[in-house]
Amino acid sequence: MRSRHVGPLVVQRPFHPEADGTCHVYLLHPAGGVAGGDTLETTIHLGPGTRTLLTTPGATKFYRSTHGRSEQRMSISVGEDAVCEYLPQETILFDGADALIDMQVSLAAGATYAGWDFLSLGRPAADEKFTNGRIRQRIQVFHDGKPVWFERLHLTAGSPLSRASYALADQPILGTMIYVGNAAEDCAERVREALREHAAAVFSVSQLEGVIVCRYLGPRLSQAKSLFARAWDVLRTACQGKPANAPRIWAT
Repeated sequence: MRSRHVGPLVVQRPFHPEADGTCHVYLLHPAGGVAGGDTLETTIHLGPGTRTLLTTPGATKFYRSTHGRSEQRMSISVGEDAVCEYLPQETILFDGADALIDMQVSLAAGATYAGWDFLSLGRPAADEKFTNGRIRQRIQVFHDGKPVWFERLHLTAGSPLSRASYALADQPILGTMIYVGNAAEDCAERVREALREHAAAVFSVSQLEGVIVCRYLGPRLSQAKSLFARAWDVLRTACQGKPANAPRIWAT
């Protein structure tokens, strides 16, 4: 209906590639990264009954911080019976970054949310490890006013948590996908079956009351994206009655 651009974020022209009218929206951050002392804050509201897929054209980068903590804060509210899929590209933590990432999702009655997050500790493709710095991350999801998912990560580079076999085991890529909404009791098992031959020991899925959580811990971002895309397809088909429709920006 209208578009106005102020500051570093741009909402590109929306697309409607799906038969049910689901709107694909690309959030573009031309600067491409968050420097020390900067705060990038985004607030998104979906009206009742809307269907929206949100993604980003490129990775979010947290650069080495010499002027204080870098922050990214996002708040998403989803109206009654609406569907929000927030599937951004990865977040890359450069060596020496000091980052805070805060995510809050509020769902009205009957609303559905699917969202994923990939954290790259350092830049493995450039042989850069995350040897200095820290990351603090918080994810909160509320459904019809009740908290249904809450998790926090506080990691300092070089700490025992990064190396321990029971924690990160020196792996550079962490992925989390959360699906909240109506779901059949066997949804998690459907995902496991679809990914059984491909996931090996790097992927897991759990189903709680009204929440399905997928995890990735491994060496390659491409592998994490491929596994989560397959899981998204299975969950979308089982819970929404339609297959995944990947935004075309992912192919560029």
